Amino acid sequence: MNRIENGSLLVLAIIVAFNIFFGLGSIPLLDPDEPVYAETAREMIQFNDYLSPRIYNEYWFDKPPMYYWLVAGAMHVFGDGEFAARFPAALMAFLTVIMLYYSITKLFNERAGFWSALVLATSVQFFYLGKAAVTDTTLLFFLTGSLLCYLHKQYWLMYVCMALATVTKGPIGIVFPGAIIFLHILCTGQWQKLFKMHCLRGLLLYFFIAAPWYYLMYQVHGMEFINTFLGFHNLTRFTTPEHPTRVLWWYYFPVIILGLFPWTGLLLQSIKASITDSRSDDLEKMLFVNIWWLFVLIFFTISQTKLVSYILPMFPALAIMIGWNIARMQKENYGICWSWIFGSGIMFLLLTAGWVIGGQQLPEVAFGGIVLGSVTFILGVSIVWALWRYRDINFSAWLHVVTGVLTMVIAFSFLLPMVADRFSVKEIVRVYQTKCDQQKPVYVDKFLRPGFMYYTGVPGEEVKPKSGDLARVLNDPGQKYLLVRGLELRRLKDKDKLQNLNEIKEIGDIYLLEGDLGVGKTVFAKGFAHGLGITEPVTSPTFTIVQEYHDCLLYTSPS
Repeated sequence: MNRIENGSLLVLAIIVAFNIFFGLGSIPLLDPDEPVYAETAREMIQFNDYLSPRIYNEYWFDKPPMYYWLVAGAMHVFGDGEFAARFPAALMAFLTVIMLYYSITKLFNERAGFWSALVLATSVQFFYLGKAAVTDTTLLFFLTGSLLCYLHKQYWLMYVCMALATVTKGPIGIVFPGAIIFLHILCTGQWQKLFKMHCLRGLLLYFFIAAPWYYLMYQVHGMEFINTFLGFHNLTRFTTPEHPTRVLWWYYFPVIILGLFPWTGLLLQSIKASITDSRSDDLEKMLFVNIWWLFVLIFFTISQTKLVSYILPMFPALAIMIGWNIARMQKENYGICWSWIFGSGIMFLLLTAGWVIGGQQLPEVAFGGIVLGSVTFILGVSIVWALWRYRDINFSAWLHVVTGVLTMVIAFSFLLPMVADRFSVKEIVRVYQTKCDQQKPVYVDKFLRPGFMYYTGVPGEEVKPKSGDLARVLNDPGQKYLLVRGLELRRLKDKDKLQNLNEIKEIGDIYLLEGDLGVGKTVFAKGFAHGLGITEPVTSPTFTIVQEYHDCLLYTSPS
């Protein structure tokens, strides 16, 4: 059946809405990415300039304006805050799932559409990015829309989606769908489609929608915009690693294992079935889906700059294959699904160990990691038992859905709130605002600067990691404040430079320090030691629990 079932749509909408919108505004914006988008949208409103993105009250050309516009609109409706900053991403994630249900139902059947949408909605990476104030789900909606429009032969709408994707994140908006569609035509030999796609007029429509912002930005900012946006943020990032330690050919395989959980165990079987078990009318569409996810994976594997979120555009394709495969197995009344049993059994055991071991790395979530690991283990055993003992495909699939929902609830109710202070400056900013002189200069770790700007409205002076900036700031005489991660302080080779800093507060390994040469704990410690008769060098007591000094004379009898 290719008819939309209202009951299925309602169930799907409830599950997706809960999984995406639950706890949306309960966690502070996490540095460095989320505050960047929130602050840029706020500055659009502040300067009443919706053309040129700004941050720290200065122009910057990192991304096109689509997500900033959406956040600015949400701020007008909901007010400035975490919920407004994340609402557009959550809304676009929700719409992507509903769109997938409608599309796959029409292309294959209603069960394939239903399960494809549920697989996507309950996958870890999808619902995490759907709750984050970043551009990824907005780009995903338009990219997925353009590719599905191609399959539905809705070519004019395809060009519109490409254009909006380009206004969301740049040339990738046309490069990805264009390359995937071309490769599909090449593999099938259906060159006549190029005539039906109205390529020339379609490209005119694309440029009519996508080009005006780029043209106006060039008119205002000239070659600086072209060199920074197209040169650095697109070409340079592709050819030069922004994070050299991540230039690994296998970088995205662990991302897929975790990001697609709890459905990862079905992936290999579904890929195989999409090739060997497709009926003739499904085979061409499955070929397109396979080209889709393979192209995204290969493209970003070749790219020198790698980020976890980059491969999100392949997740709808993976969800389609898994959802289609579940529907196929339900229809064909499969026997014991050994590949599903072994695949999910291994992945659930792997993630059980991952949650427990990962939780031990942060004391705040050690118990929560054990809880999540236990839940994962119990549900994994239940899935294996249902498949092996009862051969119940439907019940087993629903257990995967329950796993995805419970993983989200535990993560966003217990785990993330407990470690939020490690990744957000919101709490330590409150200390800065109540205990610090706002007239003194403040130096801020580059990683923390977007959040500091968002929560204070003060840009601060940037301290770049691994650049010598921190040492120069510490050498600079005069009164100042320093907001820095403990990681950067531990990297500092000359710890004596910290002796003139007074620790105001430490929260989640983020330090708010006050610098005032000649005043502080070290001066007091040296004076106190001198009074006790200690002759050995006295070092800074900052970050020290106990420091022993010998040869001190506490009492001298009168002569």
